Amino acid sequence: MRRLILILAAVALIIGFAATTAQAQTSSCPNPYTVSAGENLFRISLRCNVTLAALLAANPSVTNANLIFAGQQLTIPGATTTTTTTTGGTTGTTGTTTTTTGGTTGGTTGGTTQRYTVVRGDTLSSIARRFGTTVQAITTANGITNANLIYPGQVLTIPSGTTPPPTTTGGTTGGATTGTTTGTTTGGVPIAGGFELGGHVFGFSFPDQMRGAGMTWAKIQITWSRGQDTSAAAGAIQQARDRGFRILLGIVGVPSEIAAGATQYYQDFANYLAQVAALGPDGIEVWNEPNIDRQWPAGQISGANYAQMLAAAYGAIKRVNANILVISGAPAPTGFFGGTCQTNGCDDDIFLRQMRDAGAANNMDCVGIHYNEGIVPPTARSGDPRGNSGHYTRYYGTMVDLYSSVFPNKPLCFTELGYLTPEGLGPLPAAFSWAANVTLQNQAEWLAQSVTLARQSRRVRLMIIWNVDSTNYGADPQQGYAIVRGNECRACITMGAAMR
Repeated sequence: MRRLILILAAVALIIGFAATTAQAQTSSCPNPYTVSAGENLFRISLRCNVTLAALLAANPSVTNANLIFAGQQLTIPGATTTTTTTTGGTTGTTGTTTTTTGGTTGGTTGGTTQRYTVVRGDTLSSIARRFGTTVQAITTANGITNANLIYPGQVLTIPSGTTPPPTTTGGTTGGATTGTTTGTTTGGVPIAGGFELGGHVFGFSFPDQMRGAGMTWAKIQITWSRGQDTSAAAGAIQQARDRGFRILLGIVGVPSEIAAGATQYYQDFANYLAQVAALGPDGIEVWNEPNIDRQWPAGQISGANYAQMLAAAYGAIKRVNANILVISGAPAPTGFFGGTCQTNGCDDDIFLRQMRDAGAANNMDCVGIHYNEGIVPPTARSGDPRGNSGHYTRYYGTMVDLYSSVFPNKPLCFTELGYLTPEGLGPLPAAFSWAANVTLQNQAEWLAQSVTLARQSRRVRLMIIWNVDSTNYGADPQQGYAIVRGNECRACITMGAAMR
């Protein structure tokens, strides 16, 4: 099939070259062109009377000629554009088509059409609210089949009869609004901006597959030690920006430095997070799995201690940029400690309750949660074949129930959700042998089901898939969780369908 595509592409190039002088710059397609479900670049090049090479040259963001997606906007070389482009701070005129860029004041009066250029941080729901229209109206006007998949630079037609958008101020980086808007609420839980999907990345090598999966966020984890500058954070932010993703930074420190003096360390760590906040990330997760001694000094592990750090961090971040999504450090989901706190760690249940009792709800926008030990579908609430099969950590649904019951007025943010499979990689280490029978097809189906459940629950603000692209398959078999194997991503297809 790949060879056939290459042959067809070559034929298209030859035909297109021969016809260049006779058909120069005469495309009849609209510009920009909205990709429909089932289309590919070759078919679009034929339909629009341009060569495949010219189409690729006009769309440098398309790095894989075989991977485009429904709703994507393409520039068609030679096609005429009838819009009048304006820049920030302008008002549309009656009977014209106006192009506005995010974060500006624009609009039209009765019976006109507008064009809006998507910027970082936009969602269709936030754009709809800005222009006084509906998500359905925008998706219909633009042929968008996945309402959760738009990208910076995409040009949208805003249906006629909409009201002018308000001016957006503050919280921008590189012209992209990072502000959080309030969307649907269920059970008293504010879901800011609606449900969004992302992936934890290491090499950031597969942005097209991520976009195809419906991902708009990327997560990168950074380890900070005293004296370290913000260059690692700046690099991670730039990587995401260059590829059109929102960025969640998971920032952890060094447990031994806490042990040397916790109070001063909390303040030093908060000061560092303030410096990172000034760089304009979209979200910060404050620490990672602080309920176990791999991440927190033994003998000092408690939800109350972590809540002190979280309070210092939250205040420091928000003073610099109030629009950054602050997520509490997700505990390790475990029943190892028998429902108690011991020297080397706490079960996440009691740890969460200690956080709550220490006032943590006042110092986070979203509750961090991890789920990565599933070997049954996320729809199951029983039937895990392992011992202690009734424990809440075995099942997606009971994890959500627990975290929601402890913090009923806060949305949940999965900063790790994944399914481990050894398929194609060899035997798992003994400590992870519980996942020996999970297949890539299981992984793909269960991730898609998790996305669907999260969207339907309206309790989950963000889901970061663990992980996209790790190649580490040692004692900690991270590659077994990776959704991209080679250059293929079966889960990207299933999640993409679930996000439509």
